[in-house]
Amino acid sequence: MTAALHPQVAALAFLLGTWEGEGTGEYPTIEGFGYREQVSFCHNGKPMLAYTQQTWHAGDGRSLHAEAGYFRGFGDTRVEVVLAHPTGVVEVYAGEVFATSLRLRTSTVVGTPTAKPVEALERDIDVDGDTLRYAIRMAAVGQPLTHHLAAELHRVRPTADSPVATR
Repeated sequence: MTAALHPQVAALAFLLGTWEGEGTGEYPTIEGFGYREQVSFCHNGKPMLAYTQQTWHAGDGRSLHAEAGYFRGFGDTRVEVVLAHPTGVVEVYAGEVFATSLRLRTSTVVGTPTAKPVEALERDIDVDGDTLRYAIRMAAVGQPLTHHLAAELHRVRPTADSPVATR
């Protein structure tokens, strides 16, 4: 039996499902790169969506990055996000939902003693039907806030109550 989507995250239902696609990354301190990505948003009836993400190098397939966390909605346009990275960084975001878009800005970024210093991040997520596009800007390792990642993903598996599954 599938749990009903909690009303506090109804405004985030457009994210539900599994998404796959490709992106590019760059930053002043690294060489540019391409990557493949899989992202999943699901729920268990509580007032949050669970989120997992993994990327692989576009050329040789080696694992690049992963993150996991929760998107918490408040029934209107407010959203809070907590993401943890295996690199020792935890990001806490506050933002807003605009129809099928999210604008997120970190309120806090903390790291373990060995994590690279990250000062701030911004994430813009836009969904158009079965296409999710995002851009991430980052201030880290002494660099000001600047473009870091952009990708286009396509929904490959909707959940039982995602907008695609109910058409």
